[in-house]
Amino acid sequence: MTLNTQVAARLDEVASLLSEQGASPFRVQAYRRGADTMRRLGRPVNEILEQEGLEGLRELPGVGDRLAFAIRDLVRFGKLPMLDRLRGEADPVELLQTVPGIGRVHSGRLHELGIDSLEDLEAAAHDGRLADIAGLGHKRVAGIIDSLANRLGRFRPVHENLDRAPVEELLDVDGEYRELAEAGKLHKIAPRRFNPSGEAWLPILHTHRGERHYTALFSNTARAHQLGKTQDWVILYYDGPAGERQATVVTARVGALKGKRIVRGREEECAQYYSTQLRPASGG
Repeated sequence: MTLNTQVAARLDEVASLLSEQGASPFRVQAYRRGADTMRRLGRPVNEILEQEGLEGLRELPGVGDRLAFAIRDLVRFGKLPMLDRLRGEADPVELLQTVPGIGRVHSGRLHELGIDSLEDLEAAAHDGRLADIAGLGHKRVAGIIDSLANRLGRFRPVHENLDRAPVEELLDVDGEYRELAEAGKLHKIAPRRFNPSGEAWLPILHTHRGERHYTALFSNTARAHQLGKTQDWVILYYDGPAGERQATVVTARVGALKGKRIVRGREEECAQYYSTQLRPASGG
């Protein structure tokens, strides 16, 4: 089986799982078109990526930004985090280990600190948290930053946060997910981790806001199980100009926002959002 055929098969599987889980037919069709393009391609897709980069992938028929990033990950890393997630096989510790400089011990420690995605890892590298972890010196942290910048396809400084969804949108998707999950209206998948019985218990939602596509699931990490938060912490995955982004929405346990849903790491923005919601309308 050629590499092009392998990539096509993975894109076909994404399309099938999205369809089964109730995603938009337009999104399903986009992955099927991408698979067809890979099968009909007259040259190896890895050659296009090496010689022309992401731009070369974007110029292929039926391949836009989202599919270009997906194809790149399949070619470079042999796997697609989105596909693992749809299968119920997502493992944040394993994902962190794919970053050069992060081994098994460090990935476990990072997971314990609540770092479960490449975006979380990137933020921790920039804000100094990685420097406090034994064995991760300044040179290694710098290498991790460079590796993540390349892998996440950064074209602008991270601190600009130009591709982050607004907190009000994230909270709205979180509300939709929890409401539908409680009503039993969502497709459920059987996660591979922490699920010895193989039960299909994890609700999954595919929705959109404008051009942003979202996938929402309750957290199935070791930390969520340890703290009894598997029905509270919601992980949101969505599209951004630099690739897929991730956000975690939880119920605040302390402070002025106690009891309210907040986006972890964006508490100040959530406080501003709630203050506008509580502010009485001015009379006219």
